[in-house]
Amino acid sequence: MGRVRGTLAAAGAVALCAMAAGAAPGAAYAAADPVPAYRTGPGAQKVEGGANSALGPRLEAGRFYTDTVSPGQERFYEVPLDAASSVYVSAVAHPERTAKVAYADGIEIDLIDTDGQSCGSTEGADVSSSEQARPLADVAVRALAEDGECQQATSYYVKLTRKNAKESDRAPWPVELHVQREPGLKGGNAPQTAPSVWPSAPVTPPSDRRVVREGGTGFNDARALGTGVWGDSVRPGQTRFYRVPVDWGQQLSISTELTGGKPTKSSGYAGNALVTEVYSPVRSAVSEVDESYDGKLAKAEIGPLPPVAYENRFSDTRAIKPVRLAGWYYLAVTVNKKVGEFTAEDVPLQLTMRVKVDGGAEVGPAYAESLDGTGLGVGEDDRAAAREGLTATEAAEAADTRSTMGVVAAAGFGAGTVLLLVLGGWKLMARRSAGSA
Repeated sequence: MGRVRGTLAAAGAVALCAMAAGAAPGAAYAAADPVPAYRTGPGAQKVEGGANSALGPRLEAGRFYTDTVSPGQERFYEVPLDAASSVYVSAVAHPERTAKVAYADGIEIDLIDTDGQSCGSTEGADVSSSEQARPLADVAVRALAEDGECQQATSYYVKLTRKNAKESDRAPWPVELHVQREPGLKGGNAPQTAPSVWPSAPVTPPSDRRVVREGGTGFNDARALGTGVWGDSVRPGQTRFYRVPVDWGQQLSISTELTGGKPTKSSGYAGNALVTEVYSPVRSAVSEVDESYDGKLAKAEIGPLPPVAYENRFSDTRAIKPVRLAGWYYLAVTVNKKVGEFTAEDVPLQLTMRVKVDGGAEVGPAYAESLDGTGLGVGEDDRAAAREGLTATEAAEAADTRSTMGVVAAAGFGAGTVLLLVLGGWKLMARRSAGSA
């Protein structure tokens, strides 16, 4: 009985923590509070990329790895691929927010075969015109395709390159590596025709009451959002991450607003002050927009994005191609450190995010395998996480709690049934004894 009580107490504590995390207001930071560092994925393993493909450590699907990369350096890794799935290898560089960076600073990741040929084009990721150090994500793809490149089941190589401007910080950047598999379709019956147009008329943003949800440091602790108006506090130079479940056939629209803060000068201005980025479930860049800030209001809008569809991957249009998977779409909002030149550090700025997911969920493609464990797709647990505002870790704990409570309830029902049977047996035996006497 003590074990059951302990289980119930632990389950209740987990549930209360998850609820509190989803509802907790954004912190009013003191000047001495450090900005949290990027949180890597669970169980991340430290590796050291090789100087060439022969020396690279092996990366396995579903796991997280960490490394560092210096200016102009190339790092190599090995990744085994099957012939029955598309594979996405992501690299997320997360330099210190105070690092000195320039327009061209960034990373590039490529997947190559044993002959040194690329398995597909890669665009790279850089800080661009904001010149603000922040998490940067790039993805290399091996897509299943008839007569496509790199279709054989064998080992391939990942090449990670640090692009660096001469006047920038020379310190190594920490990098997170992750490999995700997307199963092939049953019978290989994949649609091949990419849409040329999609419903792109402006949508009416939500006007609900602003609810505060504190964002995370990166992809791994991003706070879940759904359709609604969400608020958070942020400091200059900081990036906040959020995630939104978007199912097949649905369209995502996002508007971000920056206000508040305590002016320290009679006037101030920062170009590229509010950077808003959207990433796909495999961390590939979908859209980016930046706006200036004058101490009053900055507003950035993204969307509506194309409806999520498997066939989007066959498009040559940059705005369509990455919207190819159902799952968690990530929102990264960065406030340029230049805003701190005319606002006080001890009074946080305020973010308002108007998120809208349009359309009902449609039936997705018929995958040959379950999407469980791939980080793809949208299930009821994902929708619950969005309603409650949970991170991935909190959502997993909440799911475990629900499972535990179900077991406890079933055990309680079973124990009660056994007790009734025992009591019934005793009563029957008593009646028989009385009759015999």
